[in-house]
Amino acid sequence: MTDPESGAPAMGPPARPPGPVPAGYVPREWLQQPPAAPPSAGPPPGSFPVPGRGPPQPGTPPPPDVDIPFLDTPWVPPKTPRQAWYWLIFACAGFVVGQLAATIFALVAGAIEGETATQMQAIATQTVPPEWYVVSTLIGLWIGLLGAPWLASRTQGTKHFSRDLGLRFRWWDLLGILIGVGGQFAIDVVYSIYQNLFHTIHNLNAPSQRLTGASHGPGFVVIAIATVLLAPAAEELFFRGLLLKALVRLFTPMRSAGRVRAAAVVLAVIADGLLFGAAHGEWVQFAGLALFGMVLAAVSYRTGRLGMNMVAHASFNLVAIIGIALNGSVILFH
Repeated sequence: MTDPESGAPAMGPPARPPGPVPAGYVPREWLQQPPAAPPSAGPPPGSFPVPGRGPPQPGTPPPPDVDIPFLDTPWVPPKTPRQAWYWLIFACAGFVVGQLAATIFALVAGAIEGETATQMQAIATQTVPPEWYVVSTLIGLWIGLLGAPWLASRTQGTKHFSRDLGLRFRWWDLLGILIGVGGQFAIDVVYSIYQNLFHTIHNLNAPSQRLTGASHGPGFVVIAIATVLLAPAAEELFFRGLLLKALVRLFTPMRSAGRVRAAAVVLAVIADGLLFGAAHGEWVQFAGLALFGMVLAAVSYRTGRLGMNMVAHASFNLVAIIGIALNGSVILFH
């Protein structure tokens, strides 16, 4: 007997044995069990174990506030090398725009102050420029540094700015104070030894004096707040939130692991530190700034966010502010 639609044998009740049916008889087909599933070698694909939050759930990414290295967060952009190239392009464009905006803002502020074009050229090259020039250039620079990561998140990210850039804080980010203060004094010791040996480094306080040397009273407070609170936030979002993530994704081959992955991350950290030092344009202090940038890049990669970086960067600058206020000799200030 066949099925009239498919032509396949029709399914019917199991065949009865010939002769009388014994009491309690159960057809053999009813006793067959489905084959057992093979043992699982680990969590299902797409799951993500989160410490302290129970077993992994199949098909669901980890919460966005989990603090783990950047490459272990595949749901955070840039997810692919293509996106990373866009992020790198935005970083380059943001730096250029920031420099141009700083120049424009300075010219506008100079016009308000009644300065001529010739006087503005002289102010731009002064060792200790006036307060209005410092503040106007900082605001212009921050437009580029903050605009680039915002644009990257909007066009090549999830449009969640804080999540894409890792803008999160934890109470243990206060350990960044030790990193910032220790980094300032460690670099001071290194430069002191180098200067005593080779006598080739002079005027290590030039960057600090350029930003605050002409400030006093309320003007000093404004510049201090800008450089201790606002500058670290803008620079960390740009150099570690935008630039470092782009470099890590570009340098690390997809599905890489072990030594290849570790070497790629180290290369990205070094490149980020070198670019951080070079971007400040202080060649005498370049080595110290680059080393501190590498430390911040390593911290950002390991924590997967920027909280501890910002605290360390702010502490680093605060030591310089205190040194200037006390007429000390702190060497770096950025």
